[in-house]
Amino acid sequence: MKKLCGIDEAGRGPLAGPMVIAAVVLKKQITQLDDSKKLTQKKREELFEEIIKNSIYHIVFKSAKEIDEKGISACIKSSILEIMNNIKAEEYLMDGNTSFGILNLQHKIKADATIKEVSAASILAKVSRDKYMCEIAPKFPNYDFEKHKGYGTKAHVEKIKEFGRCSEHRVSFKLKSLNEDNIGIQKSLF
Repeated sequence: MKKLCGIDEAGRGPLAGPMVIAAVVLKKQITQLDDSKKLTQKKREELFEEIIKNSIYHIVFKSAKEIDEKGISACIKSSILEIMNNIKAEEYLMDGNTSFGILNLQHKIKADATIKEVSAASILAKVSRDKYMCEIAPKFPNYDFEKHKGYGTKAHVEKIKEFGRCSEHRVSFKLKSLNEDNIGIQKSLF
């Protein structure tokens, strides 16, 4: 069997915080792996520890500033190239519908739910990102990052309306509710 490196990201769409790209080569089988979105927070955190102990892994953070400056696709592509430089495998498989123009990178929609290595990467990315958002929450108490993790919930959008954006917000993600839809790189999200 070929050595497979599974790759997935968390945080492509939030209004604040980093995007996290993780890669995993399993050294032993781990049961109960699944798409991180289908697992409870408690289960993700338990599996996170097990994955760390039983895999070769690499986790890349791309800040809101980098996302604003370079765009989502460029950030994902550079993260995957960094992963390929740090983890040697015979095959690399990314969850999703594109290989970002990278040779030797395969992609598969819903791989995070069907391929154990990609499920493990999905869990590492999600738990790492959620943990980061909870750690920075006290520095930005007006935004309740620990509750919504930077995603565009109604409560989060209301906080942006009230307090403006902080340094963790992606300024290229424009909000229709703030009449920002005619400016910037990204299309309006909410």
